[in-house]
Amino acid sequence: MLSVKEAIQHMLKSVHPVTESETLSIDAGVDRILAQDVLSTVDIPAYDNSAMDGFALHLTEPNQTGFTVVGQALAGHPFQGQLVPGQAIRIMTGAQVPQGANAVVPIENTEQDKEGEQVRLFNPAQLHAHIRKRGEELVCGATVFSTGHQLTPVDIGLLASLGVAKIDVFKRLQVALFSTGDELVLPGQTRRPDQIYDSNRFVLHAMLERAGFSVLNLGLIPDNKQEIADAFMQASTQADAIICSGGVSVGDADYTKQVIDAHGDVGFWKVAMKPGKPFAFGKVNGSWFFGLPGNPVSATITLQQLALPALYQLAGRRSVEPLEIVVTAGETLKKRPGRADFQRGILRTENGITQVFSAGNQGSGMLSSVAKANCLILLDAEQGTLERGELVRVQVLEKPFR
Repeated sequence: MLSVKEAIQHMLKSVHPVTESETLSIDAGVDRILAQDVLSTVDIPAYDNSAMDGFALHLTEPNQTGFTVVGQALAGHPFQGQLVPGQAIRIMTGAQVPQGANAVVPIENTEQDKEGEQVRLFNPAQLHAHIRKRGEELVCGATVFSTGHQLTPVDIGLLASLGVAKIDVFKRLQVALFSTGDELVLPGQTRRPDQIYDSNRFVLHAMLERAGFSVLNLGLIPDNKQEIADAFMQASTQADAIICSGGVSVGDADYTKQVIDAHGDVGFWKVAMKPGKPFAFGKVNGSWFFGLPGNPVSATITLQQLALPALYQLAGRRSVEPLEIVVTAGETLKKRPGRADFQRGILRTENGITQVFSAGNQGSGMLSSVAKANCLILLDAEQGTLERGELVRVQVLEKPFR
């Protein structure tokens, strides 16, 4: 069996990013992956502006507290003129700071006379205080986002603030998905005592969509060698990648392995990890294939840990390492040496100390342990049981789990 690291490296060396791109309006850009760098065409801020509601001043002495008010500046309505020493204007947050002004004081540090012609400071102003300088966030020509960046909602807002209306993105990755197994039945249908509901396809579909991919859901395929082969042939003509759950073990009815052996190229079939040892990677008629285990926890963990890094690279996304932190084990975490273990955990902070606890039974069929968890406890292959109080690495669960 390959180690987790070896399996990921093998897949990343095999898959090559898509190159086809399209131009979109930014309001359709969330979760899309940039095909070109985005450079700023303006300075942000575009001009010196006030960070406070108050007064813009022309200071000449460190302890100066009295100023003559000669006008005002509102956002979008600048003061037309230049301040000379001892002058001030009333200014609002975001309004342009006029020439000659070298400080802004907040309104609560001031007092005006009844006529509004003079303003007095309760405390001396600091030179250059509360002024947002032109270009202090971004200067014209700076790289805002690089090729391969996957856009978030906040990124869309930043692009709009730069005046960017169109972006070049890679085509959305097409991923075909199906489940196999005669023991499976769809939610809402009548279930025999010897059947279970198909949960894998629903959680995998949701995760793939949240990752930014387009999903071709081919449904539930029975344990029939020809029907499974037909599903693979259909998927390979329509999708960049194929994901199925179930049938990749070595049982008599595990036809997926037989079909791939006959119609595709197999890179590997097993990975030294728990949950998720029976994981397959290969190619079918030009489409990359990821065979996930049938157990629900194994399917979700192998998709997140193994398949997603390869799918992201295939989609053109720049590699982004998941957030890992080192915390204290709040209880004994049982493990046998031999395989890397991804236990579902719950991070809790009490009295300023963060500890991790098990999310419950770690069985590979218990999806509730993933639903409860906010992290994965990362236990190396050679590691044994971890005692309470020992340090351990955890991976914080983010999108597409959350």
